[in-house]
Amino acid sequence: MRAVMIGVGATLVAEFSWLLYVFAAFLIATGIKMLVVKDAEPDVSKNPLIRFMRSRFNVTDSHHGERFFVKQAHPQTGKMVWFITPLFMALVLIEVADVIFAVDSVPAIFAITTDPFIVYTSNIFAILGLRALYFALAAMIHRFKYLKPALAIVLVFIGSKIFVADMLGLEKFPAALSLGITFAIIASGVAWSLLKTRAKPQPSS
Repeated sequence: MRAVMIGVGATLVAEFSWLLYVFAAFLIATGIKMLVVKDAEPDVSKNPLIRFMRSRFNVTDSHHGERFFVKQAHPQTGKMVWFITPLFMALVLIEVADVIFAVDSVPAIFAITTDPFIVYTSNIFAILGLRALYFALAAMIHRFKYLKPALAIVLVFIGSKIFVADMLGLEKFPAALSLGITFAIIASGVAWSLLKTRAKPQPSS
């Protein structure tokens, strides 16, 4: 799925170079939204995708092991029909979340390089690294309170540097300067988070 999106993105950028500015504007808008909108506990039952699946398909209220589909009697007609399980609905939500994540990450990497090989391999390493570090990050996330604003600022910076390079008449924003600024922003967010949360105990699960 990610490869398809990268392939389409690379083809579009090669044919229409002005799309890089669209990607850059999208990143800036996403970063500003992350800074402005406050986090809230989502109500999964009100998710539009969940509501759509419940309105279009038969859905069981209980889990059935590792099965995605089960055949059982319909509560109204009594006929044996196929039902989808909550496990299948969770799978659909995860896949949709991955697409939404790609909508952010793919434009971000295209704002840095348009080489499809680098774009694809960097996405692979990012996904593998995040999955491997998930449990470590989940246990330490309470210490990184200000990491989200730092990442939002990074998105704004990555998007804005395309416009800045054009304003300064540069072919490309200097890679060393870009890496240094990105590192400084993330390091500042992590350091400030650790400083502000050092006296706070880890919340009990």
